[in-house]
Amino acid sequence: MTKATADLYDEFGEELTVLAPIFSDYGGKSTFEGEIATLKVFEDNTLVRAELEKSGENKVLVIDGGGSLRCALVGDNLAVLAMDNGWSGIIVFGCVRDSAQIIEIGLGVKAIGVNPRKSVKRGEGERDVALRFAEAIIEPGEYLYADRDGIVISKTALS
Repeated sequence: MTKATADLYDEFGEELTVLAPIFSDYGGKSTFEGEIATLKVFEDNTLVRAELEKSGENKVLVIDGGGSLRCALVGDNLAVLAMDNGWSGIIVFGCVRDSAQIIEIGLGVKAIGVNPRKSVKRGEGERDVALRFAEAIIEPGEYLYADRDGIVISKTALS
């Protein structure tokens, strides 16, 4: 990332959407950016795996897990899959697991918590939909910039 989120905000101000500061860093990279792909799931990570199996070059997967703290939607195996397929990062409005392993993986991962329980596998959820959480509306195709200071979103790529 060429500029910190604070510098991006100083330059672009209210053109950016700033997510509420509810996320913690779990990945090996605290700074990442990319075009947004979205998933809306609830305690089921089947679609998460399917999405991360695709090429994610210069993309960030944003997962609306309904804020559930009852199970994890991403673990170390999915983080490795994401890294291997070129994803820049993953934002989870929900939990991750295997946090000690995920921090060793060169991928940006932010979530609201950790839980050792794995999710169910029903194949339910939606792809490429607008998400509403963290006091923001997040659209697929927008651009996300994340670092230790937080997460900002732009309608267009920022140079």
